[in-house]
Amino acid sequence: MSGFSESNVSSQSSRGTKRKWVPEEDAALVACMVDLHNAGTYNADTGFKAGYLNELEKMLEKVLPNAMLKAKPNLESRIRTLKRDWSIVYDMLSGKNNSGFGWDEHRQIVIAEDAVWNSYISAIECKALRG
Repeated sequence: MSGFSESNVSSQSSRGTKRKWVPEEDAALVACMVDLHNAGTYNADTGFKAGYLNELEKMLEKVLPNAMLKAKPNLESRIRTLKRDWSIVYDMLSGKNNSGFGWDEHRQIVIAEDAVWNSYISAIECKALRG
């Protein structure tokens, strides 16, 4: 995976510094999760069985030996973030309030007119203020 730099993990310590993931690491994580699912060993009805994070850690060590990704906190946190981000994009494209959103296949991004984005952002801000 080209583009990986050890500087991304240089400040990783007991201080709790957040780790910056690069696209190659995300791609490797998702690919390993797909491989783990296809192998079937850690599959459960609602996702993966206990212990899958440790297996992912081993798999990623082979693909990204200098990344120093640990099951906890790195993989656990990144998977939670990816799930949240996927849910947001899914709701934009397929949810009940998806009017005006589209997908640019070439750039791999959500697209919309400015008015649609502004309305979406206002709705999110109102929800945050109430919640």
